[in-house]
Amino acid sequence: MTDKQSGASEVQTAATKAPRKRRNMLLWIFGPALVLGIAGYVYVTSGRYVSTDNAYVEADHATIAPQISGRVVEVLVHDNQPVKAGDVLFRIDSQPLEIAMTRMQAQMETVRSLLDAGRAGYRSAQADLSSADEALRVNERQFERMKEMRAKGLVAQKDVDDAANNYANARGKRDSDVAAISKAEGLLGGLPKTKNEDLAGFKLAQAQYEQAKLDLEHATVRAPIDGVIGKVTLQPGDFLATGQAAMPLVATKALWVDANFKETDLTHVGAGQAATVEVDTYPGRKWKAHVASISPASGSEFSLLPAQNATGNWVKIVQRIPVRVVIDDQGEGPTLRAGMSAIVEIDTGKQNSLLGRLQGAKEPEPQKKVAARD
Repeated sequence: MTDKQSGASEVQTAATKAPRKRRNMLLWIFGPALVLGIAGYVYVTSGRYVSTDNAYVEADHATIAPQISGRVVEVLVHDNQPVKAGDVLFRIDSQPLEIAMTRMQAQMETVRSLLDAGRAGYRSAQADLSSADEALRVNERQFERMKEMRAKGLVAQKDVDDAANNYANARGKRDSDVAAISKAEGLLGGLPKTKNEDLAGFKLAQAQYEQAKLDLEHATVRAPIDGVIGKVTLQPGDFLATGQAAMPLVATKALWVDANFKETDLTHVGAGQAATVEVDTYPGRKWKAHVASISPASGSEFSLLPAQNATGNWVKIVQRIPVRVVIDDQGEGPTLRAGMSAIVEIDTGKQNSLLGRLQGAKEPEPQKKVAARD
């Protein structure tokens, strides 16, 4: 009975060892193949995608400031309020501006009246000159006749003297009328037939009126773009000078991401390449984007105190180059806000494989060099 049991156990042991050998053989075959496959995938894709978490969402900022000075009488917005372009933000006291516009309007009408009077005086002076010319001709002929008759002894010398005096008076009257025409032309800028709207004096008065009218319109300050109002500290009664900052406005459209890549990551990066953006606020949500432009210099070059690399204690540090990435589908999904931290990944299209090298992956076009002038 003992021999039968031992024989059965040997058969059972042999039966269990066979599948184990097959599993070990499969592990030895497929294990290295899986490792090689993963390594190949990493090798192929390692040079194609570059990413950085040193990236932040950016947007246009507008500092709202009045174009005129005055006392604030009404504030119509509050912190974090969305506004549309053209919405009223606050108003400045318009009463002084209304008075100024009324004064400029009255001044313009006064100038118009003076020009009309000058034009009427010019026409009157022209009529007087025509009459004076005719009187001068008559008195000149009379004087010549008197001189001829005196030579024949037909009239007395007194008659000749009277004719000479009349002739002199007519000539003086004509000279006076010529001066009156010159004066009228001077009031009309030398252009008596030109319309009031084309004369320099009227243009000046009209420009002053239009400026006063524009200042009155600027008393109502409106939003220049769609956006969200930042922190509002403005209160009715505050006095604002021209150009003084009143409140910030952050645009809600045309958002982009400034990604600061290491200079060693930009070997194959170029404008127009596809990218993805993931914002820390919304994990797992990705936005499609593309590379819009690459900064011409590193971030340190634009600092107030640029690095002095020509020193004895120089240490090499990998620099960061700002890359502007524009979000293609920013209107979809959650709301993005300026300043949010992001992760940007760029598809350079560079195939790090033998097949990709043989096919010749598209490289970013080098920038054209500008010849330096002496």
